[in-house]
Amino acid sequence: MLNFTDVTEFILLGLTSRREWQILFFVIFLLVYMITVVGNIGMILLIKVSPQLSSPMYFFLSHLSFVDVWFSSNVTPKMLENLLSETKTISYAGCLAQCFFFIALVHVEIFILAAMAFDRSMAIGSPLLYGSKMSRTVCIRLISFPYAYGFLTSLAATLWTYGLYFCGKIEINHFYCADPPLIKMACAGTFVKEYTMLILAGINFVYSLTVVILSYLFILIAILRMKSAEGRRKAFSTCGSHLTAVVIFYGTLIFMYLRRPTEESVEQGKVVAVFYTTVIPMLNPMIYSLRNKDVKEAMNKVISKTFLIK
Repeated sequence: MLNFTDVTEFILLGLTSRREWQILFFVIFLLVYMITVVGNIGMILLIKVSPQLSSPMYFFLSHLSFVDVWFSSNVTPKMLENLLSETKTISYAGCLAQCFFFIALVHVEIFILAAMAFDRSMAIGSPLLYGSKMSRTVCIRLISFPYAYGFLTSLAATLWTYGLYFCGKIEINHFYCADPPLIKMACAGTFVKEYTMLILAGINFVYSLTVVILSYLFILIAILRMKSAEGRRKAFSTCGSHLTAVVIFYGTLIFMYLRRPTEESVEQGKVVAVFYTTVIPMLNPMIYSLRNKDVKEAMNKVISKTFLIK
């Protein structure tokens, strides 16, 4: 029996073993990754240079873009390397690091989405007190919690991963080091890891999702009380982008992590994982730019100034 620390590397089976599909996937995911990095860094820079995007909503959005860049970068470069490589291996240290940053960044993102929902409820429910209730100090405190809690939770979860034992089998049925396939292939030490994964995922998803749902209940009540049709339309418009991002991200993660690892769930989860590790980080800047009037106006101003300077 081999302890996790005795294993020097794992083999990532990836999405497919067919060479022609691997080349096609490499081209697709390289393009997706480039769009993700450019889109999210572009969103961060746009928020930084645009005075009209100085509200707390865009402060949180810049952090969401920052997390999305690292979230995608934690998985995609190694996946791209393995798509062209014959060995398709990941080192023990690399696997453990990938697990750690993945769990940390997932928790950071879900609580940033919760903070954004809370911010919208304050903006729409108490517009006159919004400036004082969502001051710079409050925003910094709200954004500090996801980072601190996410990385501490991930440290504990990664230590439980360290307790898994493997009986010579080192092939991970995935394109990155994810908990469900690791638990499925381990031959001992799975009980604590499996149930702590389910409990932690359940508690954190439920807690953050409760904040989102309650915030949107207050938003809905505030919108229904509005007498102006234009005011209601604007309120729905500002919330639509965030709600779209919440539904997509939470839906895919719940499908992946709130089920016991089986051959079927691991295989299905691999397909779903493509969506939340590569596609969602790419979509978030598009969702917030295409559906947000302020972002589009700020983008047009920046582009106009750039061309005028030239």
